[in-house]
Amino acid sequence: MTITVREGGPDDIPAILGMLDSSVEWLVSQGRTGQWGTKPLSENPRVAESVAGFMEQGTAYLAEIDGVPAATLTLTDAPGAYLSHLPSPGEPERYIHWLASDRRFKGQGAGAALLAHAAEVTRRAGVRLLRVDCYAGGDRGLVAYYEANGFTPTQTYTTGENDWPGQVLARRV
Repeated sequence: MTITVREGGPDDIPAILGMLDSSVEWLVSQGRTGQWGTKPLSENPRVAESVAGFMEQGTAYLAEIDGVPAATLTLTDAPGAYLSHLPSPGEPERYIHWLASDRRFKGQGAGAALLAHAAEVTRRAGVRLLRVDCYAGGDRGLVAYYEANGFTPTQTYTTGENDWPGQVLARRV
């Protein structure tokens, strides 16, 4: 098994949406519907617009396992407008959006490889702060995943009509 990371582009949006749908399907099978609901994210036009919008602002990366897209994230210079109510970190940063994997590759290291790549890209750019936010509800499993990959929880927030619980995490690089 070989994991390689490459830059993505607009032609990769269908694969990225497929990874998001795979993640939703897996979450639903676990009874964990609070994060992204129960319907494929590809059916929501706002999700495709968000994925494309963050790609325009930054760079999408895909981790491939033996040439097959297995995970994705997009790296930009700032969080989205949905976090504009939180205080600025007061320094340049890189921000991770839409980390997702094709659950057929669960546990094979594609997500961790992307997070390590994002840290290296951030460091090479002379930026010392890498941040991400995620769903913090349920068993906080996603928060624990980021912690296992070198991130530290910083700020909590809620958003939306259902007070969706979020967690911002940071990693020094």
